[in-house]
Amino acid sequence: MDTIFVKGRFRESRILVGEPMDKLPEHMPDKDVFILTDDHVHNIYGQAFPGFPVYVMKAGEENKTPGSALAICRWLLEKGAGRDAFLLGVGGGMVCDMAGFVASVYMRGINFGLVASSLLAQVDASVGGKNGVNLDGFKNIIGTFNQPHFVLCDTRMLHSLPEEELRNGLAEAIKHTLIADKHMFNIIRENVPAILGLDEVLLNKLVSHSIRVKSGIVSKDETEQGERRKLNLGHTWGHAVEKTDGIPHGQAVSIGLAFAAVLSERKGMLPPRDRKQVVELLQSLGLPVKSGTNPQKIFRALTKDKKRESGHIHFVLMKGIGEVVVDLLPLPELERHAMSTEH
Repeated sequence: MDTIFVKGRFRESRILVGEPMDKLPEHMPDKDVFILTDDHVHNIYGQAFPGFPVYVMKAGEENKTPGSALAICRWLLEKGAGRDAFLLGVGGGMVCDMAGFVASVYMRGINFGLVASSLLAQVDASVGGKNGVNLDGFKNIIGTFNQPHFVLCDTRMLHSLPEEELRNGLAEAIKHTLIADKHMFNIIRENVPAILGLDEVLLNKLVSHSIRVKSGIVSKDETEQGERRKLNLGHTWGHAVEKTDGIPHGQAVSIGLAFAAVLSERKGMLPPRDRKQVVELLQSLGLPVKSGTNPQKIFRALTKDKKRESGHIHFVLMKGIGEVVVDLLPLPELERHAMSTEH
């Protein structure tokens, strides 16, 4: 097992990579625990859950709403959960986001932990303390910063994932290599069949690497005032695509990464060879690199992004594989690039 620490303002979070789910009781309280999961995860792993009350919500990003959060809060209240309660989220990115958000606001905050059951959750959604719900389909408009006490990442759980979900998580793992590690980028390029075949050693290495990249950045800038913005690589355009196309998060991020690579090349920052390698790796994993939607529609969705500022938007560009920079781009400039890049 690999233990990685994320230091937040109020708490240090432990990320346990390769820890089996049956060791879960060793890391959490033995009373006043309440479990949040979704119906897909409950169907597969419900019998292995510790013997505490369970709230089962419907799976799907469309259910990550303020209304769902209120329903969970009502359930906690009905079950007698007090300020000393512990909320355990077991599931993918949607459940991890929801558990962290509810734990942050219920009775002004209760303790929580996470079991990340998908690759997307293990490499990204469960790590870093960002918790949010969507508003009218726009991503994470209502949210908090709050670190879980622990995140358990049992990579054996990935065997229950549909292949599409595995690929979605790999988009986020590639993002982390593009931010900070060309060597790991090349390891993924050289081992695509083994990774898709769920090689346990490679998966543990991949998950640990992503968490170390993200935790290193989060520990410096928990509330996204500067350095943490780098983690939005591929997400500014990607979130807009996710909104307009209704595709899974990882697919949208893949399109966002390809868009950022092309834009970076056009601005003279990314060598053409590197842009080609980024796009080819995404394609080799069966991930999309373009949206079929009118780019004007995507751009309109992008203007609702949380990262905009007085007619500009913080956009992460690539200076090479393993190095990024955050640029404050005027929205008209980004719109011009969008009209030509996505056609």
